[in-house]
Amino acid sequence: MLDIKYIRENSELVKKAVSDKQLSGTVDIDKILELDQEYIGLLQKVELHRTLRNKLSESIGKVGADERDNLIKEATAVKEELSSMEATLKSLRDRLDMLLLWVPNPPAADVPYGADESGNVEIKKVGLIPEFSFEVKDHLDLANSLGIADVERGAKIAGFRGYFLKNEGVLLQNALLRYSLDVMKEKGFDIFEVPWMVKPEYFTGTGYFPWGEEDHYKTQDGLALIGTAEVSLTSYYAEEVLKEEDLPIKLAGISPCYRREIGSYGKDTRGIFRVHQFTKVEQVVLTVADEEETRVWHDKMLSFSEEVLQGLGLSYHVLLMCSGDMGAGQKKKYDIETWFPFQGVYRETHSDSYFNDFQSRRLNIRYKAKDGKLKYVYTLNNTVAASPRLLAAILENFQTESGSVVVPEVLHKYLDFKEIVPKK
Repeated sequence: MLDIKYIRENSELVKKAVSDKQLSGTVDIDKILELDQEYIGLLQKVELHRTLRNKLSESIGKVGADERDNLIKEATAVKEELSSMEATLKSLRDRLDMLLLWVPNPPAADVPYGADESGNVEIKKVGLIPEFSFEVKDHLDLANSLGIADVERGAKIAGFRGYFLKNEGVLLQNALLRYSLDVMKEKGFDIFEVPWMVKPEYFTGTGYFPWGEEDHYKTQDGLALIGTAEVSLTSYYAEEVLKEEDLPIKLAGISPCYRREIGSYGKDTRGIFRVHQFTKVEQVVLTVADEEETRVWHDKMLSFSEEVLQGLGLSYHVLLMCSGDMGAGQKKKYDIETWFPFQGVYRETHSDSYFNDFQSRRLNIRYKAKDGKLKYVYTLNNTVAASPRLLAAILENFQTESGSVVVPEVLHKYLDFKEIVPKK
């Protein structure tokens, strides 16, 4: 959430953010400013009436009986008028707060404009594209022949995009997740298993509601299933005041993730690349209210994810996302896309973003600075490893002509096999 004072002083910049992020029609900044002025005007009247009410109350006990009756009548009228104005003031505040939830975070100055993914900019490419002397298979054909996944029965049991992992597939995925957790532990992150069902206010706090509400599953108890551990991790210190000397706070969480994939109808319908349920390790950092320091951490978190991919021996490239292909709350975003040989393209496996105080204002996470002032922390998050996407990448990149898949060496210590061979 943006501070209303910031919106007043930077209205054209905020309007441009609405347009650049392709959110025109979802929020009207002029309407918000008009409502804000109406609120301020009424607030001033309310404060004057409160002062008058207090003066009248004080005066009633200091005058004679004749004057007292008149003052009581006047005080009663002022009290009734004040009560009506306060009710209107609360209604205005509630309307204003609801509209403010729809105001996006302006992109950082170096974020390119673009209406969609075609405006994203490749900033680096890492690793050699593997070459094969045989016709490569896609991850689903490999998984079927290796006996490590079953999509047909997954769809029978769970519906479209349902799947089973089996045998070495389960063990390989667990090794991948354990490896990524070990990398984060080595970087000084605290490791969490997080709540999977979370109160809606924390989805609003992290910016997933109201924009992405339709893409989340909800329970009959009023909770929602997380689509990323970011929601739980970033909300961990909600309504708390931290100390500057304790920042940055580094959190890494593992969780299942649930997404309805509302906007992806017809996309990636084959295999286990885009599914409703998957497991992910996520990294979150809370740091001081300084954008330069935040940008340092943004790049660091990117490097941690790159280290995971490089350790696995996977080729990838990094994209700087354009304004129209980033979330409403994100200030700047990198995507890492990993190489998939069968399709001959890079596919998204990681997303690295920073928000400044957009999330912390909603969640009311502050810290006491060294100068004694209370400030909102700045927040960042990035994927460490998401499976089965990375599992699918490993299958395709390390397949052999015989149909087996060689396990990346960095995972050997977590497994009792180094290769998965076909079962049929």
